[in-house]
Amino acid sequence: MSENLKSFLEEKVAQYNRPEFIANDPIVIPHVFSKKQDIEIMGFWAATLAWGQRVTIIKKCKELIELMDGAPYDFIINHEEPDLKKLLHFKHRTFNDIDTLYFIAFFRWHYERFDSLEDAFVPVDKPVILDDNKASVHEQMLRPTQHDKTEKIERYLNHFRSYFFSLPDYPHRTKKHVSSPSQKSTCKRLNMFLRWMVRKDNAGVDFGIWQKLTPADLICPCDLHVDRVARKLKLITRKQNDWQTANELTERLRQLDPTDPVKYDFALFGLGIEERWGIEGVLPEL
Repeated sequence: MSENLKSFLEEKVAQYNRPEFIANDPIVIPHVFSKKQDIEIMGFWAATLAWGQRVTIIKKCKELIELMDGAPYDFIINHEEPDLKKLLHFKHRTFNDIDTLYFIAFFRWHYERFDSLEDAFVPVDKPVILDDNKASVHEQMLRPTQHDKTEKIERYLNHFRSYFFSLPDYPHRTKKHVSSPSQKSTCKRLNMFLRWMVRKDNAGVDFGIWQKLTPADLICPCDLHVDRVARKLKLITRKQNDWQTANELTERLRQLDPTDPVKYDFALFGLGIEERWGIEGVLPEL
């Protein structure tokens, strides 16, 4: 991988991974809050609604917060049936009041059992029992590889979708709003949400409030802008735009920074939406 490319992308990460980035991006929504559960709830909702113009996404999320009396977690945990009437006309594109009410039902059910939404992503694993005579072989096999990281996040995302729709009588229409690798989706919105919750640095954009995944585990959110720029930079060669494409991109980014590959999401997205690469941008000499 070209050192010039790495230097170029590092420069763009520094340019876009900063508080000035927040105001015009859906991540501004969870930044309204300080309580962990409010950050999780509205972070998840902002990511879910993140299609279309960013100004509209932010406006609809603020409307939703207002409908929940400015305190999403408190509303979800303590609401009574009459309180839900005010949500009956909420809509953003194909996301409507049926979906809204199911999200609220799921969040209440989950937070009555767990303190954090992070637990919804974590499958319960069976412990690995090592044979003492073969411990060194097992230890070698159990060292995390790039493939293991992909497999881990894939398992977490597939588990989350199954868990999210584990309430009885969930509305089938709502399933289209929560993707998974098992559907071959890029899972752009969920990967974006995980970046917000998991990545840790001092820039003040991502929250880094979750511990059970590391930044090294994450998959780069692969939206239209990121996809266009990544293809121009030959970071993606796969013709389709699916889960394997997101993995291909992330594997290339791990060559640049194995511990924090998705930080380059800032660079690729910024180049795409702010500098209009992939539409009219000119490639530098790298």
